[in-house]
Amino acid sequence: MTQSTGQRPLEGRVAIVTGSARNIGKAIAVRLAAEGAAVVVNARSSREQVEQVVQEIHDSGGQAVGCLADVTNESDVERLIGCAIETFGGLDILVNNAAVRREAKLQTVSLEDWKEILAIILDGAFLCARAATPHLIKSSAGAIVNIGGMTGSSGGSDRVHVVTGKAGLMGLTKALAWDLADYGVTANLVSPGMVETKRDTSTVAAKPKHHAIHKPLLGRRGTAAEIAGVVQMLCGPDGRFMTGQTVHVNGGTYLN
Repeated sequence: MTQSTGQRPLEGRVAIVTGSARNIGKAIAVRLAAEGAAVVVNARSSREQVEQVVQEIHDSGGQAVGCLADVTNESDVERLIGCAIETFGGLDILVNNAAVRREAKLQTVSLEDWKEILAIILDGAFLCARAATPHLIKSSAGAIVNIGGMTGSSGGSDRVHVVTGKAGLMGLTKALAWDLADYGVTANLVSPGMVETKRDTSTVAAKPKHHAIHKPLLGRRGTAAEIAGVVQMLCGPDGRFMTGQTVHVNGGTYLN
């Protein structure tokens, strides 16, 4: 909310990172805090994990607060945005990371499954962006970063709902860039490729099918910290001339 005055590029900024109790979301929250931002750590129900991330940030000398909220619920989203305003006095950065990565054969995906996944990925990003906008336009450097996925561009088997949601985020990002440009608010999408994360094996294989098909040119999978570094750049002073873009971070697995 205030101009950066210290050595860290995000000093004085306030950020919300949805779905930040673990994996890429956690890495983003920790990175933004390390670069000076006060961060709202969010999950739908994982209170213990949220508190652990908040404590990790505090232990490193950063500022953070936890907020349980379902991004598909309008009142929860308003409360999430309010948490940033009430605790830190404003909002400069919104990272829409909350998502579910399930795998299922097309014939077994029910309409309820389809709607649930799209609601988390697309409705959540829309609701958060809409609620955050009045505060972001007050910032001198408002930024929205949506977290997509490589299969949103390349496609992938057994994840019709996830692929569709991630592809839809690219369209949403472009629309946000157009609508918010006059206010100096940027909107970009970071599309991770194959990244080493802990997966909920009750809903997705430990190694998703597309991991066996695609091979990174760099010969390894990425890390959550590497994704977080790109997000931090887009949120900071070096990202102010980028908007409406999809940034692929996949070690050369998918070449756009």
